[in-house]
Amino acid sequence: MEHFFENIVSGIGITDILDILIVTFIIYKLLDFIRETRAEQLAKGLLVLVIITVLSKVLQLYTLHWILSGVMTVGLIAIVVIFQPELRRGLEYLGRSKLSNVLTEVDKDEAKHMVGQLVEAVDTMSSSRTGALIVIEREISLNDIAETGTVIDAAVSAQLIGNIFYEGAPLHDGALIIRGDRLYAAGCVLPLTQNKDLNKELGTRHRAGIGITENSDALVIIVSEETGIISTAQNGKLTRFLDAKNIEKMLYSIYLEETKKTFGEKISSMLKGVKQGGKKC
Repeated sequence: MEHFFENIVSGIGITDILDILIVTFIIYKLLDFIRETRAEQLAKGLLVLVIITVLSKVLQLYTLHWILSGVMTVGLIAIVVIFQPELRRGLEYLGRSKLSNVLTEVDKDEAKHMVGQLVEAVDTMSSSRTGALIVIEREISLNDIAETGTVIDAAVSAQLIGNIFYEGAPLHDGALIIRGDRLYAAGCVLPLTQNKDLNKELGTRHRAGIGITENSDALVIIVSEETGIISTAQNGKLTRFLDAKNIEKMLYSIYLEETKKTFGEKISSMLKGVKQGGKKC
């Protein structure tokens, strides 16, 4: 037995270890992706179906085995169609590149000015109960969403943001997309989330905010028109009952990447405060 294990260890090379690590990483990422999407229930169903199919063959239940084999063959095609958004999101995640991150191109001083203007606009709209839907583009491009609205390509200004979402303004019903240090497009149409577990009181604005974060890595700031409550959506999760300080901390954690690396523990505690101050749905 001792020689057996010695032969196994001696036969393993660096490429074998690398191969195992890569496969392990891929499996881990795949399981993590399944856990964070609707595919979790699908994976459980497929596992049960596979077990039944194997048992039907072992027990020589030929008719049942033939039916299940056919169902699994057709089911693979159906999975691609039904879970197209999740598959697209996964491929976009693999294709992300830090070199193409538009946020890294924003100057520190400009980033601080932008955060101040955004926080001022959100706080003012919350006080006046002006509905708003602000999408901050990150690594995944939102060109297809921007094409549904009107390109304005303007500097970030609290007054301009307030004018865009002023009731009766031509673009107030859609979403505002911020790209880098510019207000890129307004009046944009966002995809609605299909999550049926959300609070029934949430309207179209909140569902649209969640929907775009299910298909991208964008951060969405939502101001309720009925209550003035400030919410954020990210990675398909909605955080409600935030205030201007919470929004400021979140925006600084996005735009000031260097500051976040230098004072990692400080920003981490800030983010924990945001999570405790908000209620997740």
